[in-house]
Amino acid sequence: MTAMSDQLWGSLISLGGVVLGGSLSYMVQHRTQLSAERAEQRRQQIAVSETRRAERLALLERFVEVGAEAERAAFSRPAEWDDSHDWYLTTRDVMNRLWVAERLIRIQFPLPVHDAARAYFLDLNRTVWEGLPDGESVRDYLEDNRLAFLDAAREVMG
Repeated sequence: MTAMSDQLWGSLISLGGVVLGGSLSYMVQHRTQLSAERAEQRRQQIAVSETRRAERLALLERFVEVGAEAERAAFSRPAEWDDSHDWYLTTRDVMNRLWVAERLIRIQFPLPVHDAARAYFLDLNRTVWEGLPDGESVRDYLEDNRLAFLDAAREVMG
């Protein structure tokens, strides 16, 4: 009976070791899997963040580029023009592209950046289509809102 009892205890201890080892193995594998999943989520978040930053940067570049074209149109604004004049046809296309870029700024950026872009757009639109009083400089008139927009964009982009 003692031999049977020793064998039973030996078997139970062995079974307990297998259960304990299996449980520890499961816990380690589970934790490793969770850690790998968290690392993958972080990688995906970083990738999305980098993609969004690149999209924003491209949009800023587009807005600044078209804004510069519109400023050149304001500088070259003829004293008299009509809707068949080359200046008007070119400028109309530029201002339409600037309008679209300004709307996209609203979609992609926080409102302070859009508000600054909108103020710059409105000044530029007014300057292009209505002109400025004699003696007033296009550059000086647009400077404050242009810089406010660039500063707001720089703050958001970091």
